[in-house]
Parts: sequence; C-alpha cells; structure tokens
Amino acid sequence: MITLGIEGTAHTLGVGIVDSDGRILSNVLDMHRPLSGGLHPREAANHHADVVADVISRSLKEAGLTLCDVDLVSFSMGPGLGPCLRVAATAARALSSMQDIPIMGVNHCIAHIEIGSITTGCGDPVLLYASGGNTQVIAYSDERYRIFGETQDIGVGNMLDKLGRELGLGYYAGPAIERLAAQGDKLLDLPYSVKGMDVAFSGMMTAALALHRKGERIEDIAFSVQETAFAMLTEVTERAMAHIGKDEVLLGGGVVQNMRLREMVGIMAEERGARMFCPDRRLCMDNGAMIAWLGNVMYASGVRMRIEDTAVRQRFRTDEVRVVWR
Repeated sequence: MITLGIEGTAHTLGVGIVDSDGRILSNVLDMHRPLSGGLHPREAANHHADVVADVISRSLKEAGLTLCDVDLVSFSMGPGLGPCLRVAATAARALSSMQDIPIMGVNHCIAHIEIGSITTGCGDPVLLYASGGNTQVIAYSDERYRIFGETQDIGVGNMLDKLGRELGLGYYAGPAIERLAAQGDKLLDLPYSVKGMDVAFSGMMTAALALHRKGERIEDIAFSVQETAFAMLTEVTERAMAHIGKDEVLLGGGVVQNMRLREMVGIMAEERGARMFCPDRRLCMDNGAMIAWLGNVMYASGVRMRIEDTAVRQRFRTDEVRVVWR
C-alpha cells in the first residue's frame, strides 16, 4: 500500500510517501520563515496554502509516482496551530475525494514515535520528544502512549527561539545557539525547573535575558542555557526509564538535532546499560513521511475514518489515541 502524508502543524508544510514496508519513497519539506518576529499562525497557514500543491507534486515526482498510485492519504490532525492544521486537512480531504481513496487523520506526536521506531529498529522505547511546541517524555503502556512528563509552560524549542530572537539571533534560533554554546566555557546560574517528572522553561529564558543585560558573554549564556535545559530533559527521561523499566530511549522532534542533547542522553543511556536511538535529522524535524507511516500503520491495524471524522484538534493529546497496532 502506498500512503501519502501531509504534515502541517506549525512552520513546516511537508509531504512524504511511504510503502507498507516502511520504505520512505519521498519526503519533501517547505518551511515558512518569518521576515521578522516570531511565528504567526495565519501567516504560516497562508504559506502552506500557497505551496501545498507544489509540494505534493514534488513529492510524487521524487517517488516516481502519480496520484493514481496512492492508496491512502494521511494528514496531521493535531496537536498544532489551528490555521496550519486546517490547510493540511483540507488538502488531504480534497485528495481523498478526488481520488476516491481512504483518509486518515493522525496524532503528530505519535508519528514521531512510529517513524523513529521503524527507521532505527528500536522495540519499546521511552521517547524524549523535544520540539518547538512540545516537550514530552512518552512511553507505551496498556494500549496507550502515556505521557510520563512534560513541560508545564513552553516547549524547549519555543524557549530557544524566543531567547534567540531577543538576543538578535533571528528566528529558528536553535542552530545559532548551538554554535555559540560551543564557544562558551562559563556555566552561569540559571533556574533548574524540574518538578517531579515535569519541566518548565520560561523562567530560564527570563533569567538568561537578565544575564545578557548585565553584560555576560552571549556565548556563555548559550552554553549555560543548553547545559541547564538539556540536563533537565535528560533527568526526567532517565526517571521515566527507571520508573517503567525501559532499556531503550528514542529521540524525536526538531530540538534533538542538537548534538549536545544527543551526547547527554547518550551518556545517560550508556551508564544505565541502555541504548539510545535517533532517526535521521530530516525525520526528527516535522515531516510528511512520519505522517504517512503512522497513517499506514493505523489503516493496516483496522482503523478507518470518514471525511466527517477528520476535524482538526489543536490540543490533541498523545494519550488520547488507543494504540491498537501494538
């Protein structure tokens, strides 16, 4: 079965195509990049509407297929920004109706788990999901992907982007902060906000900006933010692994492209006698292939949807989905 997946939760409009064996036949992305300020949902949605037809065409061309070869269309139902989600959903409904093929709306967070599992070969991991809009520690238990810990305010990627914007690094500041952190050597005092299994990041951003106003080097601020934030994430991930007895950890979300975060989680896993898995960087960021693969998995397990079942859900919780395919 050939599945075409459309991702549109936030800044990225992605279209990927997979087959039933988990082979990724194409994975085309087009990212909205604001000229100034942060991400505005309506502007991002306008971008997605402008490029979605072209990205679908490019993805089909890359796969060497036509629309007539597609057996299922899948899309990101949520969580995400409402205007962006609606563009992806509308495109998927149009393809489903035009080609008379089934449609499947999927949970974006679970898509990160399933694409990571099929491409890395891990079996039953704890997922550290770290992105702009989401920061969660997730693992499977009793027909659900349970959230064992999460951010209580903003996602770690959101914190890095907001901090970078205030520091003059531009938007999507994670890579710039990583480069600056490599030049820092002074660990500054920042709030370490771990509350049981949960984390919080807004206080860290406020404190980092205060240190910048006091004249601390931007390299040391970037270094300290990374060390503190990633130590928090590593701690709660290890606690989840110990709590539920897992010996695998999977990384997912755009922030896990950061090599320092990978290093810290890798050290933790090694010291526990566990294994860390991380998919290719293009599968860490938001992408259509992961949406296609989860749609394929759900359909093969017997899940079915009608067009009227495909309303988007901005606050679509990971643990709301009954996982019938495991």
